Amino acid sequence: AHAAATPRRRVSLTGFGRGANEQKAAQQSTMETAEDSAVADFLQILEEHRKNCERQGKYVEAEIAKNRLEELKLHEENRRKEAMRSRQLAERLGVEEAHMLEYQQFNMDWDRKMGEYEQHANELVEAMRDRHKNELKEFQETLLQKQQRPKFSRELLNLRRIQEHLAKQKDYTEAHKIKLKCDALEAWELEKWKNQKQQEMFQREAKFKHQKQGELLALQKRIQTGREEQKKQRELDLERLLQRYRNVKNELEAQQNLERIRMEKMTQGGV
Repeated sequence: AHAAATPRRRVSLTGFGRGANEQKAAQQSTMETAEDSAVADFLQILEEHRKNCERQGKYVEAEIAKNRLEELKLHEENRRKEAMRSRQLAERLGVEEAHMLEYQQFNMDWDRKMGEYEQHANELVEAMRDRHKNELKEFQETLLQKQQRPKFSRELLNLRRIQEHLAKQKDYTEAHKIKLKCDALEAWELEKWKNQKQQEMFQREAKFKHQKQGELLALQKRIQTGREEQKKQRELDLERLLQRYRNVKNELEAQQNLERIRMEKMTQGGV
């Protein structure tokens, strides 16, 4: 029959939410089917009436029925075309709306995920810095505790023995002279020893700090690697999302084109 309902094929919106426009398109499709059925019934009744008039020789009434039938068919064709255009527009808008909602959710999820990563990374860095600070303090305390008594030169030790010998001999004048010389030499050697020990401590502390700095840089490098991997994964996920959208859009356009072609063939064929 001319008014038979055009098949309504629906593109699958896999991966997309069902938005208001898509629901509207589905409602329009249901309404179209009901209207097509009612109009088809009416046209069939009118066609039967025309045939009866023709058989009974009521040609004036048959002509009226024929003209009315053609008017209704033309009106029905226009109505169905307009309904199809309206529904197809709602379907396309539904795909766009669903895509935008999914894209917004995608960005929200990834922003949250990357924000949590940065927060955790900052916590790791701060925890390592605090640990290094405590370890440095313990290291410095250990260095101070391990300091040995200074080892004086053979010359100074010999002079001290001479000083003691002179004092035992009651040669206090010479003993005093040697003592002054010993005290000066001891002070010089003690200062030299302190400087050397301090230099050694500075070097060991610098080596310790360099080692800890290496640990911190290694952690920061791992964090940066993770950050770049997250960014790459986000780009890959986005490309998959966009490809799904393109696939759905292309499939919908192909189905709608086929529907328009079938509608044109029906109209031209006068089916």
